[in-house]
Amino acid sequence: MKKTLIAAGMLALMGSTAMADGIGVSMAKFDDNFLTVLRNGIQAQADAAGLSVQIEDAGNDVAKQLDQINNFIASGVTAIIVNPVDTSATQAMSDAAAAANVPLVYVNRQPINVDTLPDNQAFVASNEAESGTLETIQMCDNWAAEGKTEVNVYVMQGELSNQAAVQRTQDIYDVIEAGKCKVKINVIDQQTANWSRDEATNLMTNWLSSGAAFDGVIANNDEMALGAIQAMKAAGIDMATVQVGGVDATQDALAAMQAGDLDVTVFQDAAGQGGGALDAATKLAAGEAVEQKVYIPFQLVTPANVADYLAKN
Repeated sequence: MKKTLIAAGMLALMGSTAMADGIGVSMAKFDDNFLTVLRNGIQAQADAAGLSVQIEDAGNDVAKQLDQINNFIASGVTAIIVNPVDTSATQAMSDAAAAANVPLVYVNRQPINVDTLPDNQAFVASNEAESGTLETIQMCDNWAAEGKTEVNVYVMQGELSNQAAVQRTQDIYDVIEAGKCKVKINVIDQQTANWSRDEATNLMTNWLSSGAAFDGVIANNDEMALGAIQAMKAAGIDMATVQVGGVDATQDALAAMQAGDLDVTVFQDAAGQGGGALDAATKLAAGEAVEQKVYIPFQLVTPANVADYLAKN
């Protein structure tokens, strides 16, 4: 895997008259810590290269996002970057862009049609088969280090319409089935908290009300892990007695790890994904060929190396 080089693609278009129309960017939603870093990464790279980008908030509304894409096309943008609201609804977006011959790049969330994208479309993200796998194996190692041979866990899922949520959850079971876990994992329950800290707090509170004994929470992202931690601390649970894992390595998550509340997270390079998407979009707009799948590697974060990631997101 390799990170794309941003500068070359940008510089190729800085003098292009086509770039006067800029690049349209549709984000699934602005109110999300990770996606904010990704969005800021796109803007920062564009500013550094003197490129014009128009970034819009789809408000987690599929129909609104499709309207944004159609409006971008009608306004004559040079290329489009999309962070999909619903990864199962991307075919219509690809079709609209292809019909207008406007390059389109999906970022962070894998479109359902990723294997049949037209030549002038691409996908930039991290390979989700790594994320939940790194998270789960490290949690297994932590439990084993505590001398445990069997654990009971809760699993918090992201939005079920997102490929990342489906894959990160499947990663947990793949680790179990492949015998990569040093302890036996029993999943007490798994439910979606839709990537949300508040929803995760409510879900964890409900789980705690059952009185079931548990050893940890494996969450599809940091926001839900933080919500679970909030509920557990409110219930007076000693965080040293449970393992909690997430994905993204957001600043709030890293702070929680430093405080001893979060045990595992996985760094997903939001700014790198944003820059890679902008690079791919500028290259496609210039008529250059790009790899249709560009993966930015995930990296495991634990209390032992958390200091290395404090300035990355």
